[in-house]
Amino acid sequence: MEKITSKVVYLGGLRTEATHQKSGNQIITDAPTDNNGKGEAFSPTDTVATALASCALTIMGIKAESMDWDISGITAEVIKVMGTGPRRISKIKIDFKIPFKTDDKQRKLLENTAKTCPVFMSLHPDMEKELNFIWE
Repeated sequence: MEKITSKVVYLGGLRTEATHQKSGNQIITDAPTDNNGKGEAFSPTDTVATALASCALTIMGIKAESMDWDISGITAEVIKVMGTGPRRISKIKIDFKIPFKTDDKQRKLLENTAKTCPVFMSLHPDMEKELNFIWE
């Protein structure tokens, strides 16, 4: 039997409240200012772009833990570009900033792992997905 992942309630004013059923954690979304909203919270498309970064970091963390590496401290800066006809996300650009040294094998492994996360694999192939890795 399938279990409910989340419950989303429309609050009015182009705002929703999503509740994760297992933990009770909540996310508020608001329509962006370029689409009749107030832009006071993540928009639904912001959450998609952000989910790609979170998923990639999580999968990288799983891989790193299996190799006994600590990748704590990596950050991801997300840029979402909207397209028209139809209105949709046309591009997600993520700059991963890695504040520690690794060897070439570790770098390649983490970069390839990020590009196989479930969110990356679920997004439409026509959507441009640019993942940049900045090794500091």
